[in-house]
Amino acid sequence: MARPLPRVLALTLGEPAGIGPDIAIDVWRRRAELSLPPFYIVGDSAFLARRAERLGVPVPMRSVAPGEAAGVFATALPVVELGLAIAAEPGRPDASSAPAAIAAIRRAVADVIAGEAAAVVTNPVAKNVLYRSGFAEPGHTEFLARLAAEATGVAAQPVMMLWSPELAVVPVTIHLPLAEVPGRLDGELIVSTGRIVDRDLRERFGIARPRLAVAGLNPHAGEDGALGQEDIAIVKPAVDRLIAEGIAARGPIPADTMFHAEARASYDAALAMYHDQALIPIKTLAFDHAVNVTLGLPFVRTSPDHGTAFDIAGSGRADPSSLIAAIRLAARLAASAPASAAVRAMAGAKAP
Repeated sequence: MARPLPRVLALTLGEPAGIGPDIAIDVWRRRAELSLPPFYIVGDSAFLARRAERLGVPVPMRSVAPGEAAGVFATALPVVELGLAIAAEPGRPDASSAPAAIAAIRRAVADVIAGEAAAVVTNPVAKNVLYRSGFAEPGHTEFLARLAAEATGVAAQPVMMLWSPELAVVPVTIHLPLAEVPGRLDGELIVSTGRIVDRDLRERFGIARPRLAVAGLNPHAGEDGALGQEDIAIVKPAVDRLIAEGIAARGPIPADTMFHAEARASYDAALAMYHDQALIPIKTLAFDHAVNVTLGLPFVRTSPDHGTAFDIAGSGRADPSSLIAAIRLAARLAASAPASAAVRAMAGAKAP
């Protein structure tokens, strides 16, 4: 017999020396006024207590198992203990930073796959700190895909979508130097990304027939080949394939005309060809409240769309708006499509 769906979200600590702990504490303190769903933070309660004291906001905390978190959320910040002592001071990552950040992600994903939590909400990490520790993945997105594949035995293509009420945008290539983008961009990648965006917008966001606008790679979408052949040779055939599959896609569209208000009203998500082509418009329009959503995974994962902000960590000046939006969106998406069949089967198999 399947277990009832969990109501609680698993929130990771992120980089301990960054603002993740600050905004998690702030959001819990404002839980009633914001009408937030219950969550627990995967971390170290002693470390979090020190950070709360530094911020001047003593917070009651309770070490819990995931299944106990919803019951204590109203009176104490639930903490699922990592079993790692964290010593990092605000703005000063140390040897405890990367192991804690990585372990928190692993535990949150494991809890969702086990049916103990409804979704993963990740606080920001510092990639350079992770890389120095030997972390092999380019970023959060790729690491989450590996964890999903290890747990379910099914390979996943992770797709990063930046979402806000004003704009949803997907970079087809993500963490690449700009000089490498043309050589790494191919039609199959565009098509597979478009399929995942279309599917998740339907299944998780409840959009019956998502409209996808696909940006050209070159200025003016190549100007009929005068400014590069990629849009003719790669992007246009990929868009045609998506259309042939019944997906409401159009393009390639010149990126400089895609993001004004009238243009945005004509589509549900924009597919951009590289990182900054996607992130510049959404950070201009929704810097404080955009959410990073990973599509293509067998579980829901959201994250604030900002970094660790070492310069203001521990000061009490961090804006929690993006984390608030990430928590709300995670709860919404998990309620509409709680998990893939693979995750539901695994959780059911582990049920008593």
